[in-house]
Amino acid sequence: MAQRVRKAVLPVAGLGTRFLPATKAMAKEMLTVVDRPLIQYAVEECLAAGIEEFVFVTGRNKGAIEDHFDHAYELETTLAQRGNKRVELKQAEQATIKPGNAIFTRQQKPLGLGHAVWCARHWIGREPFAVLLPDELMVSSPTCTAQLVAAHEKTGGNVVAVMNVPREQTKSYGIVAIKTEKDGLAEMTGIVEKPKPDEAPSTLAWIGRSILMPEVFDHLDRHEVGAGGEIQLTEAMAKLIGTQPFHAMRYTGGRYDCGNRLGFLEANVAVALGRKDTASETRALLERLLKG
Repeated sequence: MAQRVRKAVLPVAGLGTRFLPATKAMAKEMLTVVDRPLIQYAVEECLAAGIEEFVFVTGRNKGAIEDHFDHAYELETTLAQRGNKRVELKQAEQATIKPGNAIFTRQQKPLGLGHAVWCARHWIGREPFAVLLPDELMVSSPTCTAQLVAAHEKTGGNVVAVMNVPREQTKSYGIVAIKTEKDGLAEMTGIVEKPKPDEAPSTLAWIGRSILMPEVFDHLDRHEVGAGGEIQLTEAMAKLIGTQPFHAMRYTGGRYDCGNRLGFLEANVAVALGRKDTASETRALLERLLKG
């Protein structure tokens, strides 16, 4: 029986250079989609999957993330005293992580995603854990991470979320090789970091959501530099294939790459259109703008 997934690693140390000047003094993970920051969507996705313990791997100028998930006593007291701000008070309280359930550790040098995940090793210990890249916003029910947890309970071992991408875009992703697929799950035979389109083993791209076994730290401990001169998580993952169960789960929900401006804009529109409280007004706004 697969061990329950209780913990998640959220690497949030990136500089967010594609969003300058907005990210000059603000963490890119605090950019908001409609009315909540990207990092909160990732945490809520975990909570919906039964995960309640978080390791945030941060960098300089990321203090706002820690503050966001703490109690804002002055704000909450003021909202409570006003009496007519119950909705706003609930929204503020829902952004708080339970005491003792969040750890913040720094990746002091930008040595790659694999190194960022390695920085969480002591808090994860020897149990399976989720990895979420917060600038990939997933919208589905059940959530992408909940789907991964369910798949892990079936297969044990490692499970990564994948989606088809155009072949010319394979150079921007970790691309997986698989055996026969059944019911959206396929045994993996390999994963290659950012291959040239004519060398990619498939068009199935890893999309920033995974359940990984702790043995991945054994490979990350070696600090081997790979593609792009960085310590790559995908290359450590590749070394686990064949030694323990490793599956790709085809994700069919909405995915928005908020690491670039157009994807971020698309996410705002899609989320606003998908919410009952904003859908009609957003649709009317878009129609008005398109008419010029």
